[in-house]
Amino acid sequence: MNDNVLLDKSFAFAIRTVRAYKFLTEEKKEYVLSKQFLRSGTAIGANAQEAVGGQSRPDFISKLSIAYKEARETHY
Repeated sequence: MNDNVLLDKSFAFAIRTVRAYKFLTEEKKEYVLSKQFLRSGTAIGANAQEAVGGQSRPDFISKLSIAYKEARETHY
């Protein structure tokens, strides 16, 4: 498989998200917002991976759009 910048960066972001979540829960004892941050931050790469394995062009576009929405949610 060729290198895919989106998959590489979204995976690296997911790792950073997990580390931030661990910091927030262990050091700051914050559980509610950090849990949502964890879910949306890791969903970006998961949806990008699904897009790469899409069954059709519309499926690819749909899954990539979901990844984009998760990225916007995480940014918020």
